Amino acid sequence: MARKMILKIARLLGSALAAVAVTLICYELLQVNATTAAMFFLLAVLLIAAFWGLLESITAALSAVLCFNFFFLPPVLTFTIADPQNWVSLFTFLATAIVGSQLSSYARRQARESWRSKRETEKLYALSRTILLLEDHVNAASQIARHIVRLFDLEGAVIFDRYSSALHIGGSLEISESLANLLQKAASSGIAVTDEEETLAIAPIRLGADFIGSLATQGLFLSDGAQQAVLNLIAITLERERHREETTQAEAERKSERLKSTLLDAIAHEFKTPLTSIKVAATSLLSPSLLPTTAGTEFQSVRELVTVIDEEADRLTGLVTDAVQMARIEAGSLSPKKGLCKIDELMLRTVHDLERRRDGRLLGVQFGANLPTVAADADLLSLTLKLLLDNALKYSPPLSTITVSASRQDTNVVIRVHDEGAGIPEAEQGRLFEKFYRGLGETQVPGTGMGLTVAREIARAHGGDIRLESRSGEGTTFVLTIPAGAGIARDSDATRSRG
Repeated sequence: MARKMILKIARLLGSALAAVAVTLICYELLQVNATTAAMFFLLAVLLIAAFWGLLESITAALSAVLCFNFFFLPPVLTFTIADPQNWVSLFTFLATAIVGSQLSSYARRQARESWRSKRETEKLYALSRTILLLEDHVNAASQIARHIVRLFDLEGAVIFDRYSSALHIGGSLEISESLANLLQKAASSGIAVTDEEETLAIAPIRLGADFIGSLATQGLFLSDGAQQAVLNLIAITLERERHREETTQAEAERKSERLKSTLLDAIAHEFKTPLTSIKVAATSLLSPSLLPTTAGTEFQSVRELVTVIDEEADRLTGLVTDAVQMARIEAGSLSPKKGLCKIDELMLRTVHDLERRRDGRLLGVQFGANLPTVAADADLLSLTLKLLLDNALKYSPPLSTITVSASRQDTNVVIRVHDEGAGIPEAEQGRLFEKFYRGLGETQVPGTGMGLTVAREIARAHGGDIRLESRSGEGTTFVLTIPAGAGIARDSDATRSRG
């Protein structure tokens, strides 16, 4: 800054001395008349305006007026003007010198701005082309900071990414705590900061209506247009980088999910063969021919043990079935094989299959009037109902009642499974259908957290859905909705129930 001030003072002195030099040439060497001297003075003023600037040319013009008056207007060698017409000539000369210097300075400034604009346009083009060729394995913001310093001849540049809170440095700009705070403030409030003494400029980076970061440059002030263009290029690059990272992460997650699904499917199928053998063996042992119910105490103990084996084989088979369906869902291969399905028969059959798991609880089944036959995959729909009933059995107290009801609503069949359990807290209801999610305090209840997810995906594959109605202390109701499709309406006027 001091250097610029010294240079400015030197130019002003030089402008004044230029008028003195013209005076010596015209008065001592050439000894020209006043008109010729005025032309020389005017030429000197215009040359100074063209090469140095407006302030210097005005200084030269004032100095020239004083010298012209003292040496060339009578009475000479005094500042007195005898002829009033010379006053008019003097002020005309001064006005001409000043106007001429202003026009010359304006033209020079315009030429300089035009050249600067052209250079900035070329650098912006080079920056945009460089951005297209950024290396994928190096952080994009760090690369841009280095390229900005190189292309615009800056001392340093820093890009602050608001989302990652990271500072990316290019050049020799040192990151102090105050600079870091200014960058964060600019990124959050959108306020630009300029330090003339340090030639430091900090501007927010905007993407649409959001501020996503900030840029600090030192060493040269860019024009408003060039700065805004650089900020826009940085914003686009940061957004592209973020999108690329999200895409890469999503692809990695998809690959991981496919691998887990394949593994889960393979393990589940490996379990099915031995479980089938165990189930056949247990069922055979429980036949009256091998273990008669009227046998003695020792046979009764064996029957109880075999019954436990049979029940646990059923439970393991259910878990394997859930795993297979989950693998099919994640692989996107869950496609129901639809046929005409009678809802009442399916409900009765499913409830009968769970008879041994009631453990003292009551299973009530209710059918509404005009219940239609629906177009659905009977096996998958039965599995969905089984999973909902299984969930109700797990979380219902002993001797309570679980009610399964079906009714027709417009073009849908609605199946409701209600239990008298403790209910589900509202804070957990939004996550209940998430894969492998188990509520707080459910570690003592057997399960994997897959059942409700599988049930809902099967319902959605049929064009329906499952929703939850629950309040703490008032039990829980799962509502399964299935479109009737081309179902055939039942001719039933009365509600049937089975306790």
